[in-house]
Amino acid sequence: MKIFITGVAGFIGFHLTNLLAQSGHDILGVDNLNNYYDPNLKLARLSKLGISTDLNEPKVQSQKYKNISFSSSDVTDYNLMRSLMQDFNPDIVIQLAAQAGVRYSIENPEVYVESNVKGFFNIIELCRRLDVKRLIYASSSSVYGNQNEVPYQETDRTDEPVSLYAATKKSNELFAHTYAHLFGIKAIGLRFFTVYGPYGRPDMAYFSFVKDILNGNTIRVFNEGNLSRDFTFIDDIVQSIQRLVDDFDFISRERGHQIFNIGNSKPIQLKRFIEIIEHSLGKKAIFENVGMQSGDVFKTFADVSSLESCINYRPSTSLDDGIVKFVNWYKQYYGE
Repeated sequence: MKIFITGVAGFIGFHLTNLLAQSGHDILGVDNLNNYYDPNLKLARLSKLGISTDLNEPKVQSQKYKNISFSSSDVTDYNLMRSLMQDFNPDIVIQLAAQAGVRYSIENPEVYVESNVKGFFNIIELCRRLDVKRLIYASSSSVYGNQNEVPYQETDRTDEPVSLYAATKKSNELFAHTYAHLFGIKAIGLRFFTVYGPYGRPDMAYFSFVKDILNGNTIRVFNEGNLSRDFTFIDDIVQSIQRLVDDFDFISRERGHQIFNIGNSKPIQLKRFIEIIEHSLGKKAIFENVGMQSGDVFKTFADVSSLESCINYRPSTSLDDGIVKFVNWYKQYYGE
């Protein structure tokens, strides 16, 4: 299958591309390699995919996988995306490119509208124009806002987001629903729940906690640790997506647009989360308790029964095991 993947140098995009390439799919990946966090980490991910030659070339062939090519491109550039997609003629598009980060969106809202709204519109409109009928895209658990009832189900209300990031992700779902209804695009939206693991994003709490604890720095604990998250290991995420890719046509037996939660369904309190990291590092953290951060939610908890019924799989990696794998990678990557 020919798969066009955006955000391929990102955390999820990198792991997914690696898995799908090993499964024999032909992949064209794009990424703008922005500097929201250290671009060297993005380049390291690309290098693991065999992409380490001149990235200024219009298209770079992987030196590791004959079925991966890469273009340093931005999804907000409609004409460039059209040219790439038209030449590649994909069977399916996986839209992962987006400006990440809830807190960053408070200070930089225009970046989120440009990337997450305009960029998504470009991709789904090109699916329509180029007759690509299969689209998988990244949404987020943040669309649920601060609901009291858990676990979150896909049928719950999602019209009260508490961050601009969440609002842009909700807009993606609305676009996908409308394009499925009007133009027959089969779209799958994935509400990710706090994804973590090797080669993860440095702006995520688990990443900065490990870094600060190792360096003896104080870690900032929001709301005195009285938050809980449904931490989901990266391998569980990409294996779920691979199953959706391989059995995509089940969507034709449902409605044109389907949304799934992808989470571990085992929320962990922040206090317990820090204890697991301390145990993995063999070192205690130095705390600074601070108030609730604007845009944050108090808890996330995924009901994944809908996903499981469709692909016969549910995320299952324990946080203890996942954190050990991340810590081992971190120490190796940074030479700690």
